[in-house]
Amino acid sequence: MKRLTIPEPNEALPGRDISIPVEDPHITNGRNLESPFPEETETLVVAMGCFWGAERKFWETEGVWVTAVGYVGGTTPNPTYEEVCTGLTGHTEAVLVVFNPLIVSLEEMLITFWENHDPTQGMRQGNDIGTQYRSGIYFNNAEQLHAAQATKNLFSKALDAAGYGTITTEIKELDTFYYAERGHQQYLARNPFGYCGIGGTGVTCPTGVVS
Repeated sequence: MKRLTIPEPNEALPGRDISIPVEDPHITNGRNLESPFPEETETLVVAMGCFWGAERKFWETEGVWVTAVGYVGGTTPNPTYEEVCTGLTGHTEAVLVVFNPLIVSLEEMLITFWENHDPTQGMRQGNDIGTQYRSGIYFNNAEQLHAAQATKNLFSKALDAAGYGTITTEIKELDTFYYAERGHQQYLARNPFGYCGIGGTGVTCPTGVVS
């Protein structure tokens, strides 16, 4: 059985002091996965189920500079994929999105997030079950927090009208983004016919709430 509750700090795996090395640039555009990023860009970290398909959705979006996958929201330092899969690190699979707001807005990034998964499923996304598949937005400034809450409120009404349940998306300040292992970065570019569990509800997220 997959664990469906976040472990307390005293239950979490110990992890390690050494981070997983970021060995290669982005496989589709050759750009660095780690900062520094261009001055005009912003970063956003989101979780929407299996990070393989979620990352592809964003790297295919116009205005996105680079993407990377990793782990956020948990306790264990520098976790491995295998550790995250146990449910004993507290992390969820996430995507770091670096985008140019002069080309694609923060609101548009969040709409891509909301419309491409079902944020009402709690500790799962479709057939993927466990705490690592929970929905989340991990903000790094007050603007992102406001935008996340505003778009959530509107999308919640749209989902309710369509017969869906309550949004369970975790919205919290980003602590640390731990990069995932090389084989998970741009997984669907490396493996074009690999598993992609991403899928939305078909409900459109209203726009115009983020100034």
